[in-house]
Order: sequence, then structure tokens, then C-alpha cells
Amino acid sequence: MRRIIHIDMDAFFASVEQRDRPELRGTPVAVGGRPERRGVVAASSYEARAFGVRSAMSMARAVRLCPHLTVVPPDFAKYQAVSATVFGLFRAVTPLVEPVSLDEAYLDVTENAWNEPLAVSVARRLKAQIREATGLTASAGVAPNKFLAKIGSGWKKPDGLTVVAPERVEAFLQRLPVDALWGVGPVTAARLRSISLERLVDVRQADPELLRQTVGSHATWLIDLAHGIDNRPVEPFRPRKSVGTESTFAEDLGDRARIAAEISAMAEEDAEWLSRKSLFARTVTIKVRYGDFTTVTRSDTRLPATRDAGSLARRAVALLDRTEAGTRPVRLLGVSLHGLVDHPQPPAPRPAGRSGALPFDDEDGGGVGSASA
Repeated sequence: MRRIIHIDMDAFFASVEQRDRPELRGTPVAVGGRPERRGVVAASSYEARAFGVRSAMSMARAVRLCPHLTVVPPDFAKYQAVSATVFGLFRAVTPLVEPVSLDEAYLDVTENAWNEPLAVSVARRLKAQIREATGLTASAGVAPNKFLAKIGSGWKKPDGLTVVAPERVEAFLQRLPVDALWGVGPVTAARLRSISLERLVDVRQADPELLRQTVGSHATWLIDLAHGIDNRPVEPFRPRKSVGTESTFAEDLGDRARIAAEISAMAEEDAEWLSRKSLFARTVTIKVRYGDFTTVTRSDTRLPATRDAGSLARRAVALLDRTEAGTRPVRLLGVSLHGLVDHPQPPAPRPAGRSGALPFDDEDGGGVGSASA
């Protein structure tokens, strides 16, 4: 049986700023753009969260919720340096480290450099090392699989440590709301509740056909998770699946030519990244958020894959025709490239009798849900 740890730094960006600026300690802090320039919260301290300030919220709303909030511009070079230190500690214990973001990762410590048989002991030592090396705290979840470890790390934040031992898995599952299911965001959670599925374990008794009608292709996956089943290994070299650029504008854009120019520039910026990484993209996606915060995405997938900046930009601009940009005010635009591959042509067809289907993108909009950080 695997021994998996999920480690998540506590309020990472905000905690780094509070560490480096003693006057901010114990006060509400949000890292992100200025409210008068339509900035967005990238991270918030626990003191700010007490007022309802959350990441991805507009900074203007954050300031309304917490008038004495200190807004700090992000310093990603500093955060990356701290992250490198933390991941160095992880990799000194096990080569099986799967980064999720700058501030969280899965570790498979079934075998480890300390020859420690108990994953909880590894987690305790790592938490202590992180505090000593960076002055920051981290929360950890220890479990037989990634799903349960991820939930565990969010269970007692900040500076928490939750162990879901194999013999305690069922009792732990019984306590979880349906939102804890991997793959369940707010939209999907509402759909599940509409068919009277409130708790994670309720999914086990759901009619399979009704569940498929409600959440589509996620149904089988959700049933497995409701039973605590997650056989995914920790993947230390997980390839990046997408790249994207987006911008929130100080004033709503109404001129179609300006909107097209912004979209084109973003696509070209993403294409430049592809060239640096020697990758190609099959899918172009644009994101348009109107002045009333309504958000839409539009995608175009073609083969062969490409990294030609002009081609990608033209496809991104053409997707604007499937939106109301130019007739409705636009506050945010984004372009992302998906289906990244290292060769423009698809793999050769597989022999008859074996599936050769290409992967698909799920555009449910709910994203991956988990216990809150």
C-alpha cells in the first residue's frame, strides 16, 4: 500500500510577505493588483480570510469586505525562490515528488531516504524543516492515496497535520460533504445536491444513470472517489498541459479592433513560450469576461498542432466572432493553448482493436474541487 503525503504551504504568497515585512504580521493582507486598476486577489492571509477575502476575488470587493486590508503587489521571483527551497527539501527525501503549483505537491514516501516506515513521521520532519529553512508553515495530509491526502492537508489549516490511516478511511469519508469529491466545483456540487446528494457517501447509493445524466463522464470517477478509491501514482515529471495569458483592464473595452489586438498579442506571447519549450499546441481557447462579470470561453482544435504565432493569433481572433465582444463591454481577456505535444503530427494509428482516441478537454467550468486551503 502506498504512503502518500500532500503538503500545501499556508497562504503562501501572503505568508511570504508577512515574513519579510514584520509590520504586516497579524494583519489582513492580500497579494494582487490594485483595486482601482481592477486587480484580482492572488492570495490572502488568514487574517483577511476572516473577512471573507479569497483568491480570485476582485480586489475592489476585497477592500469593501475588509477596509483596512493591506494590498501588496506580487513578487513572483521571490515566491519561486522560496518554492525552490521547499521542493529541494522534498526531493532530498524522495524522488517521487509531483508538483501541483509553487506551493503544493504530492510525495510518495513508501520508500524514502530516511528509511522512515511511518509517513506521518516524514510529514512532521518535513514541516519542521520547512519552518526552519523558510520561516513559513505548511499543512500536510497523510493517506494511502492522493485524493485522501489532498483533503487531509486542508483539514486543519494552518500548520495542520491530518492522518487518514487505512483503517480510518471509511470513518473519514463519512464526514465529508459532496464538495470534497475530486472534480466537484460549485456548479457540479449544485447539480449533485439537486438530486439529493449532500454527502460524499451519498454518491454510492445514487442511481448510476441519473448520476451520468447529472455529471456526465465524471460519474464513474466520482463513484470511485466516494469509496475512497484513487489509484493514481505520484508522477514526478508530469508534463505541462497548457499555457495561457490573461489581463484585466482598468476600463472596460468596447472597441472591437482594440479587443482583437489584445487577443492577438496574448496568442503571440503564448506562441513564444511554445517556441522556447519546443512544443506545439492543438487547441486555442479564448476567455472573455464582460463588464457584468459574465464569463465565456471559446475553443478551436486543429491538427496538425502548431506553434506558429501568426496562425495561433488568427485563430484566437476568429473566436471573437463567437462572443459578444465589441457589442458588450469587456473587462478581462485571456488566451490559452492546450493539447501540448512535442511533435506537430499526431501519433501513428494504433493497431485495430485498440483505442486511438485523442484526449479531450472538460469544459464543465467547475474545475477540480477539494478541501479549502
